[in-house]
Amino acid sequence: MIAKLSKTNDEWRALLAPDPFEVLRGAGTERAFNGPYWDNKDDGTYVCGACRLPLYEASTKFDSGSGWPSFYAPIDVEHVERKVDNSHGMTRTEAVCARCDSHLGHIFPDGPKPTGDRHCINGHALVFVPTGEAMPPLVE
Repeated sequence: MIAKLSKTNDEWRALLAPDPFEVLRGAGTERAFNGPYWDNKDDGTYVCGACRLPLYEASTKFDSGSGWPSFYAPIDVEHVERKVDNSHGMTRTEAVCARCDSHLGHIFPDGPKPTGDRHCINGHALVFVPTGEAMPPLVE
C-alpha cells in the first residue's frame, strides 16, 4: 500500500506550474496533440507530475491516435488508483496517483494486449525521466 501524501491546494499551487496544477489538482484535460509527451518515443520512466511517484515505463506506451500519452499498464497496479468519474454526462474510469490523489487521466478498455487497457494520461500530469538519468526525489 502506498503511503498517502496530503497537501493543500495552496501548497500544490506553490509547487506546480499553472497547466500541471489545472490538470493534476483541478482534474483538467489538456487539448489533444498539445500536451507534452503525446509523441515522445524515448526510453525512460514517467512519474507523477505532482509527487514524483513512478507511474509508467516507456515500454508500455503506445500510439493510440488519441493525442495523449497512452499506456497499457502502470509500473505497479498500486501506483495508479481507479475511481468512478460521472462528470460530463458519462461514466468513465478516472486514473489517479495513489500517493497524492492527483488526476492523471482516464482508463478505457480498448487498449492492446496483454491488458486490454488504455491509460489515456494528460502529459501535464507527468514528468518524463529518460533512461540513465536519476529519478527525481519524491515530493514530501
